[in-house]
Amino acid sequence: MRENRADTTIAVVLALLLHAVPVLLLLLASLFRAPSSAAAGEPISADVVDLNALSAAARAALRADPVPQPDPVPPEPVEEPVPEEPLPDALPEDVVEPQPEPQEQLPDPDTVDQQEVKPDATSADIAQREQEAKRRQGQVDLTERARQEQAQQREKNEMQRQREQQLEDIRRQRAQAQREAQLAEAKLQQLADARARSASEAAAASDAAASPPPGQGGQSRNLLAAYERALQQAILANWTRPDSVPLGQRCKIVIRQIPGGKVIEAQVDPSCPYDEPGRRSVERAVLLAQPLPYAGFESVFNRTITLNFQGEDR
Repeated sequence: MRENRADTTIAVVLALLLHAVPVLLLLLASLFRAPSSAAAGEPISADVVDLNALSAAARAALRADPVPQPDPVPPEPVEEPVPEEPLPDALPEDVVEPQPEPQEQLPDPDTVDQQEVKPDATSADIAQREQEAKRRQGQVDLTERARQEQAQQREKNEMQRQREQQLEDIRRQRAQAQREAQLAEAKLQQLADARARSASEAAAASDAAASPPPGQGGQSRNLLAAYERALQQAILANWTRPDSVPLGQRCKIVIRQIPGGKVIEAQVDPSCPYDEPGRRSVERAVLLAQPLPYAGFESVFNRTITLNFQGEDR
């Protein structure tokens, strides 16, 4: 409890009364006592002390409740009163100074923010907000990463689709080229067949026109057989049998030539069982064998001749 001005005034008044009571008692005692010049002694004096001039201990003692004093005993008329000593300026050291009770401290009004008064709560709140911010940032990062992964996956899918489309285009182009090649080959085969038929028909007509008169047929056939054997030997001398051509297998060759045995064109018949390398090798051997046998075979010579070539080793 705090000390106010009224309490101070009361304490001062009580202190003055405490000093005034002994003085009054002394005055009363001197009035009732018979005057005696011999035993009068020294006069009694009293000092008025200012309360503010006292020490802190003295002021504290004066503020405390006064101790009740016993009633003074009236002096015996025969005995001389003992002069009382004047009040000391300060209380003796052996006097136990009463300790004032501790005043109850009233709590000051809470004008400070609770977050500032409670640092632990503030730290926990800040940590919670930071964790929440980190969690949100982590969710944002996960969402962004998922979006990037989806974009990358879409890009990969698009690249894969484009690659497959390109492969499909290449396969389609190859198929188209293959079909065109087959058509071209079929056309060439048709042309070759037509050319072979024309050559065969021309050869048949020539043979019919050059047939020997009756009575000489046997000699002419022998000369034609000898001519074919000469052509066979000339072609074999310039031909190496491929491994794909069986030994003794036959292949018809249409040869166009001029007198003297110079070859204009050599082409295998479509009925030839040789494979493509074998056919090309026979045609090349005919060209290498020119000039073909001619001298002595003028009577059986034909510009277009179909030779039944037989594959043999040299």
